[in-house]
Amino acid sequence: MTWVEAIGWFGAALAITGSAMKTIIPLRCIGIGANICSLIVSAFLGNIPGVVANLILLPINSVRLYQMLGLIKRVKEASKSDLSMEWLKPFMTRRKTKAGEVLFAKGDVATCMFYTISGRYRLKEMGIELVQGHVVGEMGFLSPNNTRTQTLECIEAGEVLSISYDEVRQLYFQNPQFGFYFLRLASERLFNNMEKMEDEIVRLRTALPEVATVRKAASA
Repeated sequence: MTWVEAIGWFGAALAITGSAMKTIIPLRCIGIGANICSLIVSAFLGNIPGVVANLILLPINSVRLYQMLGLIKRVKEASKSDLSMEWLKPFMTRRKTKAGEVLFAKGDVATCMFYTISGRYRLKEMGIELVQGHVVGEMGFLSPNNTRTQTLECIEAGEVLSISYDEVRQLYFQNPQFGFYFLRLASERLFNNMEKMEDEIVRLRTALPEVATVRKAASA
């Protein structure tokens, strides 16, 4: 077996292996190796169509591999970054709010999320007050029926930014950084709600003995 035949067989093995790959990065790496082997063999044998084809495929696979590695790097950076909304603001629409206005009510169909710029707002059911710089309404995007889980009312006039769920979906699939941002945002809200619920359970358990004592004193 000559060295050209050895390279040809190695390239064939790489091509077969690449067809079995399930993830894109190993597939691109193996594709680059197969392109190089095929290019060498085609050049040695004078196969011009093979040379041209591999000269085209080699940079394509290399560029796609570079893009995918860059994408993974950005995803890792996004997973460690802070939950800043500055880069999302250009995609949002500004609107004014009035005191007493209900931005959405519990059970309503959820179509957008908000970012508070100024004014004061309250999640009615939980009694939580929101000031400027808070994201609210994202849980409706994740709920099975896309319905609101809380009522948001304005208690002091101000301004909010809003973005529709359709735009959120587009950003989610087009930008992995936004996907990780939204995942972290929703997870943070869920954990905060769990902590509040646990605190309330502890408070109620602490209050139970006091209630029992009052009842005994009242029945004595």
